[in-house]
Amino acid sequence: MQTLRRTAAKPFFILGLLLFISLSPAYSQVGNNQGVLNPNRAGEAELAALGQLDESLVKGILENRPFLGMDKLDSFLGPHLSKEQRTELYRKLFIPINLNEASREEILLVPGVGRRIAHEFEEYRPYVALAQFRREIGKYVDDAEVARLEQHVFVPINLNTADDAAIRSIPGVGRRMLHEFKEYRPYHNIEQFRKEIGKYVDKQEVARLERYVTLK
Repeated sequence: MQTLRRTAAKPFFILGLLLFISLSPAYSQVGNNQGVLNPNRAGEAELAALGQLDESLVKGILENRPFLGMDKLDSFLGPHLSKEQRTELYRKLFIPINLNEASREEILLVPGVGRRIAHEFEEYRPYVALAQFRREIGKYVDDAEVARLEQHVFVPINLNTADDAAIRSIPGVGRRMLHEFKEYRPYHNIEQFRKEIGKYVDKQEVARLERYVTLK
């Protein structure tokens, strides 16, 4: 009888877990970083120290950023670095990809991700929280590899419901910008976000920030 009760309770536990994920605040939607630099935020000295980038490439990154996606950075570096050089570089320098929208080609830019794991990335869309990514991809790789992979990904935060920690997880968002994100709630459309945040940063920076948010 006790075994029967435990078995019957399992579906309710799973349902409760999914409900918790869907209703809980969007906490830390950008993966925990263990040292991977963001080329849109890194300083000149940090870029130069990576090894694969010579002086002209460092200058080019600084002059052409923000890159609105990892595919854009790869296109910029492609004529100058081999595929093997770029793969090694991307272990240390990467623009997080949107788990819900990244193309297969962009997913394959994540170091160590082949077609099988790329398929698993896509299989569990839409992601509502980074915890979901950890749980699902953790079925195929160990915890250390999940932690490495999550440095390269993000789940967009909901502009109207995200908590402070989720907003602050967006690269480059400090306390001042956190205040501005929340000041104009509720957002009715993305154009409103562009207009209001555009009072404080230029259009390129608005576009960079917009990658990390959603109103869905």
